[in-house]
Amino acid sequence: MGITTTFRGLSTISFWASDLAVAKQWYTELFGVEPYFERPGYFEFRLGDFQHELGVIDSRYAPNRLATSPSGAIVYWHVDDVTAIFDKLLTMGATKYEEPTERGQGFITASVVDPFGNILGIMYNAHFLEVVESTKKP
Repeated sequence: MGITTTFRGLSTISFWASDLAVAKQWYTELFGVEPYFERPGYFEFRLGDFQHELGVIDSRYAPNRLATSPSGAIVYWHVDDVTAIFDKLLTMGATKYEEPTERGQGFITASVVDPFGNILGIMYNAHFLEVVESTKKP
């Protein structure tokens, strides 16, 4: 049997934290909801229109070659007001990675490093809103 569909969407984005209790409190405050799933060394949120998952894993379980400073790909979460969320993240103790930047009409990105060393990207994306709208039943 062959693969008929690949890359169907984000399943889980994983972040790392050396103090899971503090990370849980921080992300719960940011999102305004408790994790929907927890087990020792891990908790997970479902977020947004498509219920994408953000999991936070105890750093003890990180791969040996995991970078020790922020690096790599940035995953951007759509938000309706990049500047407001960026400012909120900074007041919560995140540090600026990239300030809000217009990338063309209908696209603004920004990113921070959370207090646990993970890069958190935020974005206003007009195409994302079109996709959300197209999934609504008439």
